[in-house]
Amino acid sequence: MGAVIASLAKAFGQLGDPAILRVAAKSIGITALIFVLAGVGLYFGLDGLFAWLEWEADGFVRAAAAIVIAVIAFWFLFRVVALAVLQFFADEIVIAVEKAHYPDLAERAVALPFRRDLANSLRGLGRALAFNLLALPVAAILIFTAFGPAIVFLLVNAVLLGRELTDMAWLRHSGNPPGQNPVLGSERLMLGGAIAALMLVPFANLVAPILGAAAGTHLTHDAMHRKGRIDA
Repeated sequence: MGAVIASLAKAFGQLGDPAILRVAAKSIGITALIFVLAGVGLYFGLDGLFAWLEWEADGFVRAAAAIVIAVIAFWFLFRVVALAVLQFFADEIVIAVEKAHYPDLAERAVALPFRRDLANSLRGLGRALAFNLLALPVAAILIFTAFGPAIVFLLVNAVLLGRELTDMAWLRHSGNPPGQNPVLGSERLMLGGAIAALMLVPFANLVAPILGAAAGTHLTHDAMHRKGRIDA
């Protein structure tokens, strides 16, 4: 637990780093653009659906329906989309953290080619969608409880985020093919849970993936050091 808290504290302290801010601006901008375009597409899609079904609905009804569906989709898919977008800039965050805190080790890291970054992003996106869809029936059963569905999705995303956020740094040092991620499962779960919970908070959810990627880098280096994967 101490390693996770220390990693989050170090990551929070580096949020003002220009390199981190650049990644935050790009990832937030692209994520927002994706949802805006999806919202526009949803509006015109509903318009076409209403016309096909011969339902009479004015522009306000179509817009209201689009907004309601978009809000639900945003709540459900934000973590998935934001993390997939962040995967493309993961190297920049890891490099910024390593240059500031682990300058000697930064020189040993191997930059991932675009093809591998894309593959990692698509695999992560697939895992996130699959696990969240599998969790839907369980959440549906608990829909009448006060916090059941939220707890189910929080646990699922804690597991997913813990892996993705530590893999971002680990893959740069693990060789090819990569070895097993040295971060303890309990530590990954705690980190993923903290970031998943932060993603439920308005506005904080915009920087939560960045904070998680930086903290995941610290946690990975700490784990590698403890297991003798790197020199002191």
